[in-house]
Amino acid sequence: MAVAAVHVLVFPWPLQGHINTFVPFSKALVDSGVHVTFLHTDHNLRRVRRTAAAPRLRYLSIPDGLPDDHPRSVGDIFTLMESMSTAGGAAYRALLRSLLSPGSGVGEFPPVTCVVADGIMLFAIAIAEELGVPALAFRTASANSFSAYLAVPRLLELGETPLPVDDPVHGVPGMEGFLRRRDLPRLAPAADGHPTESETAAGVHPMLLTMAKGIADCGKARALVLNTPASLEGSAVAHIAPHMRDVFAIGPLHAMSAVLGPAAAAASLWREDDGCVAWLDGHADRSVVYVSLGSLTHISHHEFTEFLLGLLATGYPFLWVLRPDMVGAAEEAALRGAVGDGSKVRVVEWAPQQDVLRHRAVGCFLTHSGWNSTMESILEGVPMVCWPFFADQHINSRFVHAVWRAGLDMKDVCDRSTVTSMVTEVMESSEIRQSVQALAQRVKRDVATGGSSDAEFKRLIGFIAELSAGHRHQDRTPVITNGDVSHQG
Repeated sequence: MAVAAVHVLVFPWPLQGHINTFVPFSKALVDSGVHVTFLHTDHNLRRVRRTAAAPRLRYLSIPDGLPDDHPRSVGDIFTLMESMSTAGGAAYRALLRSLLSPGSGVGEFPPVTCVVADGIMLFAIAIAEELGVPALAFRTASANSFSAYLAVPRLLELGETPLPVDDPVHGVPGMEGFLRRRDLPRLAPAADGHPTESETAAGVHPMLLTMAKGIADCGKARALVLNTPASLEGSAVAHIAPHMRDVFAIGPLHAMSAVLGPAAAAASLWREDDGCVAWLDGHADRSVVYVSLGSLTHISHHEFTEFLLGLLATGYPFLWVLRPDMVGAAEEAALRGAVGDGSKVRVVEWAPQQDVLRHRAVGCFLTHSGWNSTMESILEGVPMVCWPFFADQHINSRFVHAVWRAGLDMKDVCDRSTVTSMVTEVMESSEIRQSVQALAQRVKRDVATGGSSDAEFKRLIGFIAELSAGHRHQDRTPVITNGDVSHQG
């Protein structure tokens, strides 16, 4: 099947980090000649900066089922999951059905021939397959964390559950020598559930078990796509492969489309501060600490105070991203006193992170260890101080410190003296800097022409084209009878 006749509907989980991965993925598909429909939620499409779509790329949206003023914060993750799978799922089914008929194309868009949905939303994969559309799962977190979730049944047998202790973990293949219980994926502190007494005693939250089952169920999709390079996570990908029908390791995607153009405008849910780079221009090489804890992390007033005082004590200028929902009146008052004339401290609500990390003035990244942030920092050769919050971030930070030697792991600690000492060490350590710069060269080889990620992406395009040809060959038009889906051929 000609690539030009392929039309992929991509559907990210509607949070910032997931959208950040799906946007360059969509651009890479478009650059390969594929038509792409990028499916936002109504809420998010209203928030992103509006601009004309690129050729063969368009944006559509469905409701997520929540009121527009709902915070959609980390503490509401499971509410969002439920709403997306019910109200969102019904809207998604109706939209996808409408995009399948020969007359559904708008302009030059042919009918949808394939779906790539976020692996968190298995309902989207199931609905696509019910309608006769082949579907792939895309997980935006690290392969290492995916492998750890796959190992949850074995971890439970061994009693190796996530707890903030240094007991060694033996139940995750390939990580037996360095992983600790505090490094296993955990739920966000704000995500309250109602575990049973036995689950509480065992240190297992029921939602963690649900998430682990969701990871395993990705094996039901036609293939699993991971935003990762072989040089960083080849071992984890190898351990995952036997559990999936096929696996494609194609990252870091943001490096595979250097110029995103109009597509990038549909990524950020916050307005990026456009003065960051100019402020960095006024500072010496590798003299600034960049601080960003991502799009979901929340910090207490105590943690905010310890970060602020610890950073000030380093003596280094710093650029700190603090979302509006992270600070209150007390924090704003403290910041006014710290910022002074703005020459040594700049605080913004959101930053163009890739531009910041590649700036010559940035010497260290104090990060939450989200997978996008981790790869962006590695690719630019910027060493890290890691303060993970939840999910894959705990295992990512362990790899940064203990395996890749690209920074220091500050998990489960937040006091001013530790902040000061770790930031200072990372800013001054030539050994850490050389290690992360060597990693950067390896990752750049992965994404270069002929590299592992480049080869895997080309294989993925061929795989999608074959699936799409099979879908077209079936020529099955969905027919709805009494609410059930059947197909006519």
